[in-house]
Amino acid sequence: MLPAFGLYTHIRQNEVRSRVLVAGLFGLNLVLAYGIALILRGVSANLPAGARPGLSAYLHAAFHDLLWIGPLSFAVTFAWLFIAYHAHRTMISATVGAHPVAREEALDLYRLLEPLCISRGMTMPALLVADDPALNAYATGLNPEQYAITVTTGLREALTPREMQAVLGHELTHIRNDDVRTMMIAIVIAGIFAFVAEAGYRTDMLRGLFSGNRDGKNRAGALPAILIGALLIALAWILSKLIRFALSRSREYVADAGAVELTKDPDALISALIKISGRGDLVHAPSGVMELCFDNPRVGFTDFLATHPPIEARIDALVRYAGGRLPPPV
Repeated sequence: MLPAFGLYTHIRQNEVRSRVLVAGLFGLNLVLAYGIALILRGVSANLPAGARPGLSAYLHAAFHDLLWIGPLSFAVTFAWLFIAYHAHRTMISATVGAHPVAREEALDLYRLLEPLCISRGMTMPALLVADDPALNAYATGLNPEQYAITVTTGLREALTPREMQAVLGHELTHIRNDDVRTMMIAIVIAGIFAFVAEAGYRTDMLRGLFSGNRDGKNRAGALPAILIGALLIALAWILSKLIRFALSRSREYVADAGAVELTKDPDALISALIKISGRGDLVHAPSGVMELCFDNPRVGFTDFLATHPPIEARIDALVRYAGGRLPPPV
């Protein structure tokens, strides 16, 4: 199931991953900024006075542009991180239609979650409910004051109290292990590059790839510079997407194990997994939110790119290592 290592090792690895992700964000921003500088130079056929037209001249000119584009991209990154840090839960909730619920509105959920938090001395995360028939749940937050667990109305209707507590224990373990913080940082990184790609698509910058400069001035080397810039932007965007898949899928196995540790009820978690399997797609949720969910049925074109292990593999691990039992066939 998993390599033999302790929970604190897993948490420490998540801390290292978070720092690497943030450092990688700024590195990818420089690549993105250089690509944009190359495209702008190539489209405008603008070279410093006295420079001999050619690809080398465009590469050097774009490098000097980093002196102002680089700091600007860092400023935008810091602004994005600030907004995401303070408003990510609100933005995600607005996307999926989730809203906080008071104790009197969801007494059943509070009574299931509170004992789990008390048993581990954890601060009670906020509880939200998403009006969606899908069967799913997810946790969000970057610090104890922001942590929240969201469940769908479909999940509340479909699961028994034992099964619901197992799912809540799974999400609480993600919070306890810092999985949530690591995934939120990865989603924020991807969001920056998605925003830049969308902005570039909706402006005249990309249209310039095909129109160019009609007077032919300084055109030698302009087209290769434009193509290299476009490739660098595409590379930064692809890496921002793939960076999430570098996060080990073992986090789901560890969260399942944590749920069993909290509830002492592997059978309930197995039963919940069976009910949720194939019924967890939140139609209005972007792929980044689905990667936070208890189950992510959007596996992509290969299982290699899936952010979650198959439900069958998770059930098999619970049977083999946690003493769980499959329910009798209906």
